[in-house]
Amino acid sequence: MFDLTGKVAFVSGASSGIGRASALALANQGAKVAVAARRLDKLQALTAEIKNRGKEAIAIAMDVTKKSDIDTAIAQTVQTFGRLDILLNNAGVAEFAAFPTMTEEQYDKTLNTNLKGYFFVAQAASREMAKNKWGRIINIASIASGGVGVGFPQVAQYCASKGGVIGMTEALAIELAPMGILVNAIGPGVIETEMTEGILKDPKQAEAMLARAPLKRAGKAEEIASAVVYLSSDEASYTTGATLYVDGGWLAN
Repeated sequence: MFDLTGKVAFVSGASSGIGRASALALANQGAKVAVAARRLDKLQALTAEIKNRGKEAIAIAMDVTKKSDIDTAIAQTVQTFGRLDILLNNAGVAEFAAFPTMTEEQYDKTLNTNLKGYFFVAQAASREMAKNKWGRIINIASIASGGVGVGFPQVAQYCASKGGVIGMTEALAIELAPMGILVNAIGPGVIETEMTEGILKDPKQAEAMLARAPLKRAGKAEEIASAVVYLSSDEASYTTGATLYVDGGWLAN
C-alpha cells in the first residue's frame, strides 16, 4: 500500500517542519521529489539526505508570493523529472498581531503566502497533472480555519487564510475532478515546528495551548507527513474535497 514509485512530487515550504518531513516520507514511498522554499541551503541539505537514502530529489529556490518563481519552479520540476503528479502546498507564515492595530503589510504577507501562493502553485501544477489525467493536490490548512468552533486571537489574518484554503480546496476538487485530479486539505492541530517553537518552549503557554487536546501533547511533523502520503496514493482514489484533521482529538473535545 501507499506505493508512489514512478510519481513526481512537488513540496513547497520544504525547508523545515511539515514540508521537510513530508518530502522525506514521499521519497521513502518511492516518489521523486522537488523541494522548494526560500532557504536554499536547507533544501540542499534535505536533498542530500534523500539521495543518501537512494531516492531522487532536486532543490529549487522559490518565493511562493512571486508567481514568476512559482512558474519557474514547476517548469524546472517537469524539465528534470518529466512529469508532475503530487503537490503539497505547505509554505506558510503566522505572525501575531492584535486585530485593531494589524497593518496592511502584516495582512498581505500572510494572505499572499498562505492563500494566494497556494492558488497559483496549484494552478501551475494542475496544468501538468492534467496531461496525464492523474494528480493529487494537498493543501495544508489548520484547525484555526473557521467553521469548526476554534478561534485563535491575534492571528485573525492567519485564520482567514486557512479558512480560504479549505474553501479553495472544495472548489478545486469539483473543478479538477474531470481531469483526474483529487484535491484535499489537511488541518493540523498544534504541531512541533519552527512556527510553534516559541510557544511550546514556554511551559505555561504550552499547557494553555494543549489543554483542549485529549492526547495532551503536540503532534510531530511526521504524523502530518503520514496523512500526506495517504492522500498522495492510489488508496485515496475516492477522497476529494475533504479536510482531514490531524489534531490529537482537539476538535472532538
